[in-house]
Amino acid sequence: MSAMKNFVGWIDDRFPLTKVWNEHLAEYYAPKNFNFWYFMGSLAMLVLVNQILTGVWLAMSYKPDADLAFGSVEYIMRDVDWGWLIRYLHSTGASAFLIVIYLHMFRGLMYGSYRKPRELLWIIGVVIYLAMMATAFFGYLLPWGQMSFWGAQVIVNLFSAIPVIGPDLGVWIRGDYVISDATLNRFFALHFLLPFLLAALVFVHIVALHKVGSNNPDGIEIKKNKDENGIPKDGIPFHPYYSVKDIAGVAGFLFLFAAVVFFAPEMGGFFIEHPNFEPANPLKTPEHIAPVWYFTPFYAILRAVPSIAGSAFPGVAAMLLSIVVMFFLPWLDRSPVKSIRYKGVIFKASLAIFVVAFIMLGYLGTQPTTEGKTLLAQIGTVLYFAFFLLMPIYSKMDKTKPVPERVTK
Repeated sequence: MSAMKNFVGWIDDRFPLTKVWNEHLAEYYAPKNFNFWYFMGSLAMLVLVNQILTGVWLAMSYKPDADLAFGSVEYIMRDVDWGWLIRYLHSTGASAFLIVIYLHMFRGLMYGSYRKPRELLWIIGVVIYLAMMATAFFGYLLPWGQMSFWGAQVIVNLFSAIPVIGPDLGVWIRGDYVISDATLNRFFALHFLLPFLLAALVFVHIVALHKVGSNNPDGIEIKKNKDENGIPKDGIPFHPYYSVKDIAGVAGFLFLFAAVVFFAPEMGGFFIEHPNFEPANPLKTPEHIAPVWYFTPFYAILRAVPSIAGSAFPGVAAMLLSIVVMFFLPWLDRSPVKSIRYKGVIFKASLAIFVVAFIMLGYLGTQPTTEGKTLLAQIGTVLYFAFFLLMPIYSKMDKTKPVPERVTK
């Protein structure tokens, strides 16, 4: 025991190991009333580690070459030891990552985790979300299947719709005038690089979180109520209490994750599209082109906005604004309380409508367009933006309940 203590002391003289452990785990006091929704942060980090490890392992056998890419994926699946498992862990992990992040963001909306003093924390989180979308976008082309190729073709062409700079921007992104070997190479390089940038952003996100402290289901700042020793009365050390609790959450998550990996890795074509089991063919367009499910809400917004003079730019602008508007959320909410527990029926109804609209847009983005589905997508788009743009009005009108001085269960 003394040898271990001496070893830790030797490290502390050269690196602040104990200081970091205490500040971010053992002596970091978190609210004592965390619930199910607070599993999502640790699960997101778990899936990020899975994506990096499996991604590096896949890169060892993958060939970023237009003639060899699809065959290298088949080689991984059939000939590399446990390659099929690593590939499915990675493809399922991508969808699991976005599911966990969407739930994490929903938790923030419910409990007001974007409100003062956590505005910067929320903004960093939205930047992380954008980095995730970019990583997924660059990885989407790599299997070099039919849907990968044509889906990437459609997404890149959207940038070409931007006035003045669009055509040159499209060529710059592709590295060619069409999706080609040059595009595949640069997308592979960026897809390999971005997860490490993502890990750095997550580190910054955690540092920012521990600076201002964690929010809780009551939206009460526990740092404002401390005992004579300067310890929050409604706080408990993150370790061992929440580290053990997170282990239970991880166990439950891994059970569901393994069930998908082993029994339904394609998830009916939502996680891996059926056309992606065919090699990319630039001369044969799939019957219906749609991006993978986590892009589809924004794709539906794009398609819902009519073109002007044959230009798709209005739809592209609406799609980009649907994400940009998230950055302004901390200043749009004018409610005197943070948590949904103490907000009134107007906010609760608005959030419920927003969630339904988002899910509806996600579904419509996977479907071929018809007049009826386009109308539904337009209604969903209006409801999506109304949630944000009308928030300064309805959040002030909403009747709220008194917030207790101490956190509740």
